[in-house]
Amino acid sequence: MDSSSTLSFRPSDPSLLRPSGAFSVGRFRNPLLRRKCPPTILSRSPRGIISLVVSAFRKKPPIDGVSDELNAIASLNLDHAPARRRVRDAFADVQLQLDHCLFKLAPSGIRTDEWYERNSKGLEIFCKSWLPAPDVKIKGALCFCHGYGDTCTFFFEGIARRIAASGYAIYAIDHPGFGLSEGLHGYIENFDDVVDNVIEQYRKIIARPEARGLPHFILGQSMGGAITLKVHLKDPSGWDGIILVAPMCKIAKDMKPPEPMVKVLTLMSRICPKAKLVPGVDLAELAFRDQRKRKLAVYNVICYEDQTRLKTAAELLKATEEIESQVHRVSAPLLVLHGAKDRVTDPSVSQFLYDRASSRDKTIKLYEGGYHCILEGEPDDRIFTVLDDIVSWMDSRTAPK
Repeated sequence: MDSSSTLSFRPSDPSLLRPSGAFSVGRFRNPLLRRKCPPTILSRSPRGIISLVVSAFRKKPPIDGVSDELNAIASLNLDHAPARRRVRDAFADVQLQLDHCLFKLAPSGIRTDEWYERNSKGLEIFCKSWLPAPDVKIKGALCFCHGYGDTCTFFFEGIARRIAASGYAIYAIDHPGFGLSEGLHGYIENFDDVVDNVIEQYRKIIARPEARGLPHFILGQSMGGAITLKVHLKDPSGWDGIILVAPMCKIAKDMKPPEPMVKVLTLMSRICPKAKLVPGVDLAELAFRDQRKRKLAVYNVICYEDQTRLKTAAELLKATEEIESQVHRVSAPLLVLHGAKDRVTDPSVSQFLYDRASSRDKTIKLYEGGYHCILEGEPDDRIFTVLDDIVSWMDSRTAPK
């Protein structure tokens, strides 16, 4: 099933049209996608009318190696949380059996718990914890903010288990509209609402008995890095340390949309905020250096892999602009990790953040040859090196003085 509609408008300012008659909008893409999804194409007709093709629900291609029954479940429309929860339940055991070092070499004895919290907006938010074995002393708490389109229930499952085994209580939530949390799939009406939800949920979580009074850190990956930075800017003393992995905190100059394009995106996001953009380039190839691991992304069955919704794209762009103007206010202990060959979020942006942040305690690590997904898409030894670097950094800030 594939349906679409076309929206047209005539711009009052002819400068909104490039001489070529077409331009693209929105490179905010989930690097764990398997389908090729290009940016929005806004095209000029001979009469000077801009047309935006809006795509609706698309049936997913089948996943090789799973039953017809599972493929039928995976092909459900994931716009709403009940369907996403059903799909995740059906694939949970399959995911843990995948041939990936995060799953094959996952430590044993990790205690997990899952629950839902209703937030101040009335949405059910999915929460999960990973605690070390009962005989391992908990040194601190680490709270995770996932990236655009993603969920904390797939690759992060293996990441969390490995860090928990080092003596940390790990907590994660799915942002509203993503993963198992309520909200229209892939839709961000207001980026600050996502940030406020993180603050609300993690304030409750770090007050849990096992985490109370311990040092607590926050880890953000990609878009989750932008969320983490805004959480810190709203509550500068709220965390004992910030860890950013390939953060989306500034648009590199060669990737920044021209101002006319931004105006069009803003206008269209007001007219049809929930509309999806037309298909575009595949950034998944740029995210995973290990191609065998990239093929496993197909099992991330509840990720948002469709075209970016207009309002979402506008909010992401707005958030990066706000962060860029305030990076000098970043003052917490800071660890920035980035693949040196990342072409999804530019490593030069991480260097910009590191250079401008006012934190007295700050570290940056650029991994030679690394792509965007350094926590899950690199060769095994590199993945474990990055995770060990995170643990070592936290250990040095939790050890008795």
